[in-house]
Amino acid sequence: MKQTNPRAIRSIVIVGGGTAGWMTAAALANALKAHCTVTLIESDEIGTVGVGEATIPPIRTFNATLGIDENEFVRATQGSFKLGIEFVDWGRRDHRYFHPFGTYGRDFDMVPLHQYWLDAQRKGEAPPLDDLCMAWAAASRGKFAQPSADPRSVASTFDYAYHFDAGLYARFLRTYAEARGVVRIEGKIADYEQTAETGFIRSVTLEDGRGFAGDLFIDCSGFRGLLIEGALETGYQDWTHWLPCDRALAVPCERASEFTPYTRSTAREAGWQWRIPLQHRTGNGYVYCSKFIDEAAAAEKLLANLDGKALADPKPLRFVTGRRNLFWNKNVVAIGLSGGFMEPLESTSIHLIQAGIAKLLALFPDRDFDPLVTDEYNRLGIAEFERIRDFIILHYKLTTRTDTELWRYCGAMDVPDSVTWKIDHFRRYGRLLAREADLFGPPSWLAVHVGQGNMPEATDPLLAHRGQDSAVFLRKLADALARAGEGMPTHAGYIEANCRAG
Repeated sequence: MKQTNPRAIRSIVIVGGGTAGWMTAAALANALKAHCTVTLIESDEIGTVGVGEATIPPIRTFNATLGIDENEFVRATQGSFKLGIEFVDWGRRDHRYFHPFGTYGRDFDMVPLHQYWLDAQRKGEAPPLDDLCMAWAAASRGKFAQPSADPRSVASTFDYAYHFDAGLYARFLRTYAEARGVVRIEGKIADYEQTAETGFIRSVTLEDGRGFAGDLFIDCSGFRGLLIEGALETGYQDWTHWLPCDRALAVPCERASEFTPYTRSTAREAGWQWRIPLQHRTGNGYVYCSKFIDEAAAAEKLLANLDGKALADPKPLRFVTGRRNLFWNKNVVAIGLSGGFMEPLESTSIHLIQAGIAKLLALFPDRDFDPLVTDEYNRLGIAEFERIRDFIILHYKLTTRTDTELWRYCGAMDVPDSVTWKIDHFRRYGRLLAREADLFGPPSWLAVHVGQGNMPEATDPLLAHRGQDSAVFLRKLADALARAGEGMPTHAGYIEANCRAG
């Protein structure tokens, strides 16, 4: 088939592998059927961060777009299922709450369901908020099944994502991409060449002297930002004054008997610890602020709070939460950690890779690289990054803990006006206001507001005019959800029947 656009992109070079590189390669291989080569350059000598093992529901769309069978994918990645995140000791000590994937019941009136719950809660007539969501009805019982296709069923009101081994996922996608024409080059990049007139990247050169030219370069080189920063000096916005954790230690351990269909985040003295159950092991990590604890003490705390025997030494990571000033600069698009780092509290690392790829395909350029296109890509990317940032800041800001320096700092810190605006509206009338590019919708914000004690002073004034008594309805809803949860297979049983790894 003859190429009809003489200015079409003819060659794409992906710099770096890992999850970001191979997700990008797989998506491009699926989308670009003709007239464009895709080359990925990576070195086995350069390690990957590889701790992004928990995801959020949009990953299902990414895999489905590629035509990937879910059970095959879960088997290949030693995966498990995720219905949400349990937060322990965040708002206060000895307290926990659940951030579910899905909704709280289903709205039955023009006033949102949670307003009726707030009213009943003030009267002492409400069940716990967690009991009103299907995700927790299943998760709290260690159960999992596919959501019901019947929209009338309460079992249709939840969503799910995955836990998986990020290294195995990259390998799985490499096989997919190479089968569709992506060429992998082993080697380290030593230099790059830019055009004198525009500053665009013309080619990269490996240590052995081989050169690779391209029209479009995708920077998946991780924190280094080899092209987006090393070559183009794009600049970086530092967000550590709002998200002060700047270190992490990651370690796998033997899988425990508690095979939960959810991630757990436990607040510690100087940060928080993650727990991610896979089929063959449990992933753990301690994300902490180096101002308040040193690496040795953090490692001791992490190792003392594992479910089973550690399978490796803790792997240290250093980062600065924030983003590049631009995600797309000239003919370089930064995807993954090269574009910015969002601490993994809400499992958004892999999603941000996916979102960067989706925007690239939606705004795919030709060799003219129209600024109208690149500007829109950056506008959308910046908005999404900042909305996710705000949601994560909410967890820190709403703490009432004062027992350690970190939590005293977080409770007292100034936050962006966009966060204060949402906190104030909920605190006043229980209203959940949404904005463009909000990845996390009203149920997610509701979970954190209530879970961390930001209870409204009043309910929506419209509620007084509706003439509805919801206490009985809420109890019936909680009972129906509990019955639906009890009727599901166990998480382990579902995997054994459908997608157990060899």
